[in-house]
Amino acid sequence: MNEIIFFGKNEKPKLIKNEPETITKPIQFKFKNENENEKEKQIKQISSSYYSTIFLFKNGKAIEYLNDSKQNPQKIQIEENIQKVTVGYENEAILTTEGNVIAKGYNINSNNSNKFINISSLIEDTNDRIIEDIISGAYSIYLLTSNQNVYGIGSNQDDQLGFDSKTLPETQKPILMMKNVSKIFSGNSSKYVFLLNSNQELFGFGDNRNGQLGLGESIKEIRIPKLTKIQNIPKGKIIDIQCGLFHSIMLIENENIKRKLYSCGFYRFNGLGIFHNAYEFTEIKSTLFENDDNILDFSVGYTHNLILTSKGKLIGFGDNYSGQLGIGDSYFELSPIQIELPKLRFNEDISNYHVYCGYNKSFLYYSPLSFSNLEEDLIKLFRRKEFCDISFKTENEEIIEAHKLILKYRLNQNQNQIEKLEEIISKKSIKESNQIFEMIYSNNSKINPILYSEIKEIINSNEKIEETIKRIYLNENENENEKDFIIERKEKQYKFPKLILIMRSELYRGMFLSVTEDKSNKVTDYSELSNKSFQIFEYWIYSNQIKEEIEITQEIIDEIQIGIDYFQLNQTNPNLFDLLINKFNNQN
Repeated sequence: MNEIIFFGKNEKPKLIKNEPETITKPIQFKFKNENENEKEKQIKQISSSYYSTIFLFKNGKAIEYLNDSKQNPQKIQIEENIQKVTVGYENEAILTTEGNVIAKGYNINSNNSNKFINISSLIEDTNDRIIEDIISGAYSIYLLTSNQNVYGIGSNQDDQLGFDSKTLPETQKPILMMKNVSKIFSGNSSKYVFLLNSNQELFGFGDNRNGQLGLGESIKEIRIPKLTKIQNIPKGKIIDIQCGLFHSIMLIENENIKRKLYSCGFYRFNGLGIFHNAYEFTEIKSTLFENDDNILDFSVGYTHNLILTSKGKLIGFGDNYSGQLGIGDSYFELSPIQIELPKLRFNEDISNYHVYCGYNKSFLYYSPLSFSNLEEDLIKLFRRKEFCDISFKTENEEIIEAHKLILKYRLNQNQNQIEKLEEIISKKSIKESNQIFEMIYSNNSKINPILYSEIKEIINSNEKIEETIKRIYLNENENENEKDFIIERKEKQYKFPKLILIMRSELYRGMFLSVTEDKSNKVTDYSELSNKSFQIFEYWIYSNQIKEEIEITQEIIDEIQIGIDYFQLNQTNPNLFDLLINKFNNQN
């Protein structure tokens, strides 16, 4: 089940042999290498730009087609398993399961643009070198670290690294752009970037000459060299943003799990899906994905777009010069139009399909969620395998049992909720049960909107994941020496679970998650803090709150501020310092 639907530019070496260089109708593409077994050819991800197309398989291997090359597709030789690939107009980047980023490109390594180098190892802060996510712009690469910091590397000619290009035209060393970031959004042909923080606040910078940052009509046709908050965001949860050359498209999910698309930018080729320039995010409306249909997936290319709906409709609009809309020989399509597909061979849930737009080509491919996706999420949360002591199994009912273990963790061992959910699951197939457990962990309604709606109440009743993990580690007695870290002050020792310190302190996160750091239980001296200050610190570490009975003084505020800075505490909302100030003001 590794066939792919393809249409668009069929470059050399041809993705599909014995076909013209422009394929204007969707056709099936299948890997012909007989040396690989079927499981090794199961697609995990596709990434493509003008010069390159990379297919990543679920076994952690990848092959690359280099455009305008007479060579056959080449395997990418990376020692570690590959977790994600991303391709821009003039760069490529590979994220490994160990959190390293290997990249190449003229703006990455001008001495040899075809040589892969480890760019994550170039980050000056050694505690910030484990990478959680990557994405390519046209000439730049962005890295999201496990500490939720974003670094950029490559060209800054259009201020896409968040600095004035007059003083920093490019950098071949990752440079810190923003802290406290949960997601990064860019595109294979874009010269701008969006960053979303943990409070769902959206920021952007880079090329805005076509209004593609959505900053409003008063700030159009300029480059934005500094962090700028995007105002007037449509109401709802931002699921994804994808960027083309002239336009951006945002996917929003409302409280009823209905998904809508909004676009901004330049009207050219009508990649916007609306009939005028849009300087703020404006809803794309079409009867093709309204009413009881919902949007499962979408993708933005250079100047064209694809949408996949929950009823199995593939919809496209924008540029069709190279046949990338799959609707014949027309040059572009102004309004969203349904694309006629060949009969799919698989008898599978449509939610297992994904769309991807390259520079001037398009893909619809089959990639079902597997149990390994859940393990990847856990590893991403803990960042290192040694913090994940759950035993994973891979066969049929054993998957359900393993998921139940995760479920108890996720639901804080609430027996009533577990019984209620198990009653729902008992009526489902194994595949649907797996999808439910995936949704419980990830809150991802894309997996199956109907199932998601059915269990939405249970999902919404979950406590914060860090609180759940805290209770697991406090209630279990096994391997205590591996779980706890000793903090010493005035000859007294306190034990803190390492996972809690990882989530609260960037200093400890770097210490525990470092590839080279000794994982032994080191002792930190907190003797500078008074008893009251330490009590505040200890209570906040666990609860994110301040004890009501403690009186706050200016001396305590000063001490805690020093501690916050020194131990690089992650300042969540509400943060510790704000809580102290508010309590101090209320006392007086």
